[in-house]
Amino acid sequence: MINAQLLQLVINASNDGIVVAEKEGDEDNILIYVNPAFERMTGYTSDEILYQDCRYLQAGDTDQEGLQRIREALSRGDSCREILRNYRKDGTPFWNELSLSTVKNDVDGQTYIVGVQKDVTAEVKEHRRVIQLEAQVAELQAELAALKATNGENKNAN
Repeated sequence: MINAQLLQLVINASNDGIVVAEKEGDEDNILIYVNPAFERMTGYTSDEILYQDCRYLQAGDTDQEGLQRIREALSRGDSCREILRNYRKDGTPFWNELSLSTVKNDVDGQTYIVGVQKDVTAEVKEHRRVIQLEAQVAELQAELAALKATNGENKNAN
């Protein structure tokens, strides 16, 4: 069995942000642990954010579809994975692939939420660039087809 000291070293070495929150009521999830990768990703230190609800990462951007799916999954005690737009301490937006799992502590009956966060900003930007390129290609293909049709009509008229 892995000991607590080794487990802490492993979590601290992770490139992904790892958080633990206590579930309080239906809405509040109070952060009780964040690893160093989370601090680097968000720009917040643990002293600034522990014992607060983690909604501050949305900076008021709470109409995201993924947030509603997260709330629904957590209310059922299910795990989930969503991509959200979050905001760093300096206000810079970033895309966050968030995997959440609920853990029920048999000792005190408290429910905890474990979150693993990966900054996927580069991937989202690349995906959007590909979509734009595909749209441009489709537009050029339509223009080419129209030119070919016009050219064919001109040849038939001569």
